[in-house]
Amino acid sequence: MRSQRRIVDYSLQRRAVLRDVLSGRVGTYEVCDASPYLKNAARFHGESTEEPCPICHRENLTHVHYIYGDELKQSAGQARNRAELSLLAMTLREFQVYVVEVCRVCNWNHLVEQYLLGRQGLDPTDADDAGAALAGSGGGPALMSKRRREAHR
Repeated sequence: MRSQRRIVDYSLQRRAVLRDVLSGRVGTYEVCDASPYLKNAARFHGESTEEPCPICHRENLTHVHYIYGDELKQSAGQARNRAELSLLAMTLREFQVYVVEVCRVCNWNHLVEQYLLGRQGLDPTDADDAGAALAGSGGGPALMSKRRREAHR
């Protein structure tokens, strides 16, 4: 996605957890604990991958994308597919996406990555709006010059 930024990758943490499971320091019951809500989200909103489950090796993993942000209001915390993320990225200024991998057979789940999406930082008019918001109700120089340009049209 074009507006993806501030990406945090959790692959090192994932490798450490898997190493602990394979060495026997951590039991599979501790890492295979997907909630019924996460499993339903994987079934209805998840996207299949080509990567097999690292625990059971019986099924490919499914990625679930959860969204959070102030502009989302009641939609915050919901699972969405990539097509919906693209539409939201064009309409909202900024929101956080968390990607969780899930095995629907053994209930393995782990946070894969998180990133920001939205128009913030991509649209030059958003910078003018942000500057105006910071300047207070008076408008500020960016908003005043914008108003002058519109008045001359």
